[in-house]
Amino acid sequence: MRILISISALLLAVFLVQVSTGTLGPLDALSGLEIGFSRTQIGLIGSSHFVGFILGCFLSPLLVRRVGHARTFSFVTGLSIIGVLLHPLWENLYFWMVLRIFSGMAVAGASTVIESWLNAKLNNNNRSRYFSLYRVFDMSGALVAQALIATLPPAEAWAYSIVAIFLCLSFFPLALTKSVQPALPEHIKWRPFLAVQISPIAVAGVLVVGATGAAIRMVGPLFAYDSNLNATQIALFLALFIFGGALSQFPVGFLADKFAKRTVMMALSLSTVIVSFIMQIDIITSTLGTYRFFILVFVFGMATMPIYSLAATHANDLCKKEDMTDLSASLIFFFALGAIASPIIAGSLIDEFGPAILFIYFAILHIALFVFGFHRVIKRPVIHFAKPYRYIPRTSLFIAKTVKTMRRSQDD
Repeated sequence: MRILISISALLLAVFLVQVSTGTLGPLDALSGLEIGFSRTQIGLIGSSHFVGFILGCFLSPLLVRRVGHARTFSFVTGLSIIGVLLHPLWENLYFWMVLRIFSGMAVAGASTVIESWLNAKLNNNNRSRYFSLYRVFDMSGALVAQALIATLPPAEAWAYSIVAIFLCLSFFPLALTKSVQPALPEHIKWRPFLAVQISPIAVAGVLVVGATGAAIRMVGPLFAYDSNLNATQIALFLALFIFGGALSQFPVGFLADKFAKRTVMMALSLSTVIVSFIMQIDIITSTLGTYRFFILVFVFGMATMPIYSLAATHANDLCKKEDMTDLSASLIFFFALGAIASPIIAGSLIDEFGPAILFIYFAILHIALFVFGFHRVIKRPVIHFAKPYRYIPRTSLFIAKTVKTMRRSQDD
């Protein structure tokens, strides 16, 4: 109970950040439609978020080392607040792209601060348990964000003000906490292609998950809008994707501890392909109508969201202990590459072929992952490792460095 009280400020902060940033992506997509942006242009705005994300992953540790955790959180969150409030000022594509870079930096920076602080409060015996709780707060914020989408009118200044208010509220928990800020590592290496050398299938997995998740978050509202869903239904569509992914974490973890992680990852990828094709079947459309979107996107989220943790855990199984920090950074790099490119591709495809193409695009991505996984299994036979599956955050190499530093101190 004492630990829970001591980390409550961190959990509340991540919840509020997720509410605000999780609302901003769909709000921008729907506002872009209202203003008259094309689907491709809206995809560019969504991709800009992930450009900011990857910048934030590598700039945030430098900021933390210079000014500390709380001040870094204040800086990146304040930058994002400015970006959110400036949206209604000038409805210009390139201006909005720059503002979304700010929001991406804020997500990466805030997560870097919170997760590294959280790591410092925990130890090897309770870290997995409390990081699972952290994930619950993280996903709960994302679910509340989808509920907000149902109530906020697109392209209205006051809607963006509500998003900014939630970001402002996120200052309070860390500003008032008495928790001591953790010590910081001094050196960080940058080896972006290390993951390719260690596990090509892990790289393919995080690329595809980055591409799939970014397209759902940033272009999914366009798919739902073009499929004649109303604002409430669009919010439900996005929320069920997240809820499905959250619900599958524990059963997938159980399977990954019983079977080889590559095998489970391929099974999930194949499930994603099947769901994507079912979305196109006429008899399903005529039988279930609008409900098919909600049922299938829920299953889609269950199948695709855990793949990142499976890929990262598999790569860590093959990695030397001293290289784990650099591997974390390398996987983040490839995740961000997929996330940057995918909203642009998905938006362009919807512009050209209509909304139905989105899930065909997802099917193609996961067919490629499945085929490549099968190739890797033949080339490197499946070896089942005893190391357990665990949720792995997608934020900063700084976090992994902090964990490694603490483990060394405990070993000493």
